[in-house]
Amino acid sequence: MKLVLLSGGSGKRLWPLSNDARSKQFLKVLENESNEMVSMVQRVWSQITANGLSHQSYIATSKSQIEIMRSQVGEDVPLIVEPERRDTFAAVSLSASYLYSQELVPLDEVVVVLPVDPYVENHFFSAVKQLESVLNSARAEIALIGVKPTYPSSKYGYIIPSLRKHEIDSVYLPVSHFHEKPTEEAAELLMSQEALWNCGVFAFKLGYMIDLLERKGLPVRYEELSREYFKIPKISFDYEVLEKAANIVVIPYKGYWKDLGTWNTLTEEMKNRQIGKGIMSDDCDNTHLINEIDIPVSILGLSNVVVAVSPDGILVTDKSASPKIKNYVNFDQGPMYEERQWGWIRILDDQYYEDGRCVSTKRVSIQKGKNLSYRMQVGREEVWTIVKGKGEFIQNGNYMEVSAGNVLHIPMKTLHSIKALTELEIIVVQSGMKQEPNQIIELYQNWNEIAEHCIKV
Repeated sequence: MKLVLLSGGSGKRLWPLSNDARSKQFLKVLENESNEMVSMVQRVWSQITANGLSHQSYIATSKSQIEIMRSQVGEDVPLIVEPERRDTFAAVSLSASYLYSQELVPLDEVVVVLPVDPYVENHFFSAVKQLESVLNSARAEIALIGVKPTYPSSKYGYIIPSLRKHEIDSVYLPVSHFHEKPTEEAAELLMSQEALWNCGVFAFKLGYMIDLLERKGLPVRYEELSREYFKIPKISFDYEVLEKAANIVVIPYKGYWKDLGTWNTLTEEMKNRQIGKGIMSDDCDNTHLINEIDIPVSILGLSNVVVAVSPDGILVTDKSASPKIKNYVNFDQGPMYEERQWGWIRILDDQYYEDGRCVSTKRVSIQKGKNLSYRMQVGREEVWTIVKGKGEFIQNGNYMEVSAGNVLHIPMKTLHSIKALTELEIIVVQSGMKQEPNQIIELYQNWNEIAEHCIKV
């Protein structure tokens, strides 16, 4: 079988650390067995690898997440790239077309889809492995994993099985219907009916989705579907497919499972109450501080609180109120911090002046051995100040070695790149006219290509 992990969403409920460039699955706030800080996607990918499933797994993600995904899980993980965000039905459709036309996967092969950010124990993937045999033995259209509820939650959708006595002890149960995010009172009733939490894990045979695309008049080849991606309905897989399917079965899972989509649920799984600079007084009970900037934060006498600080903003919230953050914060501001395949960028200052000029000051870090693409800024000139490390710099084919203390002026429409010989940090000042939108033209990504084609001999 093939596994497709869906990586999407902007993670607005975990603002200010999450944004359009770094959604919740990329936040390094969890701790692994080696006491290293890891993200949700890194944790899940390590579990998939430990369970022997990585060689048959793919990650479906948007264009804006390619670099951070490569940075966190490696350059060898196959990515299925969405041209834009269009909810889970579109992502699953594109993934099916990729497997069918690019990977030449047979139509009778089972495809398992799961979120990239569930917080589960390793044996959860034993249930994932069962989906293939269950789908075949039940001759179902779709097979699901449903989690045995531990409390009547109103945050999750519920799978209501069709219970018959001889099926109670079965590996799987037929599905009667679904109930999306009930009240707590309704959830108690659903639990009495053996209802399960819908954890977003489902399986189907590839031919099922290919046939569905054909019936909807959509292309089944990856390149064509990518070009017509905007035509796919912007709707969830649950609403578009799951609730219309006639024959669905579910595997009940009784182990630990949690959606870490809000600050109150995420902090429950954080081993450290404090990440980053600051202090908390001893009378702070069940309080967490996550600080990504260099300014220390002090918390005194506050309990059941989350304080999250990043270049994007500052959040101080009672844990029970934290899920409401997306209703109150203005997300029109662009991301002030971005993780890239080669390092990271932090915007220090953005200014617009009366004469129409705009100036952006950034702190850029490039990892040892990594490089920027060979590029030019069409509408901005740049001044780079190397503040740390050594590197190789190319400008319009001219090569030079640079180190801390060097200042480089890069005019508009000038091709340039840099490779870090040691870890590099650069203060970049970009300036231009606000009414002239900037455009970046890239020629080469790989340093060997840059050296071969661009260095004057």
